[in-house]
Amino acid sequence: MQRFLAGETQVALAQEFQLSSPLLIKKWASLYRNEGEDGLRPKPKGRPKSPFEAPSQPESELQRLRRENERLRAEVAFLGKVQALRDEDRR
Repeated sequence: MQRFLAGETQVALAQEFQLSSPLLIKKWASLYRNEGEDGLRPKPKGRPKSPFEAPSQPESELQRLRRENERLRAEVAFLGKVQALRDEDRR
């Protein structure tokens, strides 16, 4: 990168390093100018991990049961509302 910024042509550098296209040098120079050396480092592939995925430490039995209890309460409340709406439609 330093050689390109010092004035060497992207074509000459691409040939020397056997790159598929001189445009890669231009792209890398742009990344380097905007983000510094970090811009040239490889980025992790794939989607970022969701905060809802598996927790980093195993949860305790009490935490698991509380979470399950909360889910079941929500499910019962939802089913109660569905039943109330059905009863309303029958009237």
